[in-house]
Amino acid sequence: MVSKGISMKLLVAIPCFNEEKTISKVIGDVPKKIQGISEINILVMDDGSEDASAMVAKECKAEVHSFPKNRGLGWVFTKSVSVALSKKVDILVTIDGDGQFKAKDISKLIKPIIAKEADFVTCSRFIDKDLTPNMSVIKLWGNRFMSKFISMLIKRKFYDVSCGFRAYSREALLNVNLFGKFTYTQEAFLDLAYKGIRIKEIPLKVRAKRQFGRSKISDNLLAYGYKTLKIIFRTLRDYKPLKFFGSLGLIIFMIGFVFDFFLLYHYVFTHSLSPYKSLGFIGGFLNAIGLVILVLALVADMLERIRLNQEKILYLQKKREYEID
Repeated sequence: MVSKGISMKLLVAIPCFNEEKTISKVIGDVPKKIQGISEINILVMDDGSEDASAMVAKECKAEVHSFPKNRGLGWVFTKSVSVALSKKVDILVTIDGDGQFKAKDISKLIKPIIAKEADFVTCSRFIDKDLTPNMSVIKLWGNRFMSKFISMLIKRKFYDVSCGFRAYSREALLNVNLFGKFTYTQEAFLDLAYKGIRIKEIPLKVRAKRQFGRSKISDNLLAYGYKTLKIIFRTLRDYKPLKFFGSLGLIIFMIGFVFDFFLLYHYVFTHSLSPYKSLGFIGGFLNAIGLVILVLALVADMLERIRLNQEKILYLQKKREYEID
């Protein structure tokens, strides 16, 4: 696992929930040597598994962190980042324990980071049409919709923002600050993109379906979509509050203005407010609500400046705490 003259350290974090049938192969397929890497360690994050996943991982000589109950992929990722920083690694790779991704491709995934071309690299299942997995139409549409939505928010084209096979440089690890417990993939894209971290997609071949068991995250597409969008909107609220609240306030105000204009138009030509007097109350109410939200947008924009300063302080604190000797 060690190459002479190279000092970069790699940690491969494998989130695991009832993966006893596949975890050993995933661990076994992690490359023993990678050009540009001197040390490779494997960390299995056992998120409340009810089977023998943790025991199998330990038998494969992986470091295992077990949690008594299932906390969610986002929570596990945050813990993985903390472990990676405490170990002072240069690169963190996350790969699912279900065998859908090829651990042998880790060397391809981290190559842009080693070459200093990117700080956050993600496997893309859709950038190369020849490598697009044979998944259901609904899942394919959902992934593409989410990618277009995130691309619109950060004003840069990405093809796959939901894939869990990713690599993070030390700089990305110091910057990432997430809150979602259910999932983290889209939130990480928004968080790192808004902070100016260099992002790159790498086309890789993946398995379309799990070989064993069912996905806890994406099996219920409606629940997955709802929880994911909730995380995204919270992130947008925190990073773009003026746009988030300002757009909402303006829309409500303009709807009220339409009612006001109609009532005024009716009054000019009939000299009477009847029978549309109630529209005036509705319009005025919507105008007031819209103005309140617009004022809230300005206050939130001021608070964003405080949050940005807090993010900088947190970054510097992490950098000092996890400084490489």
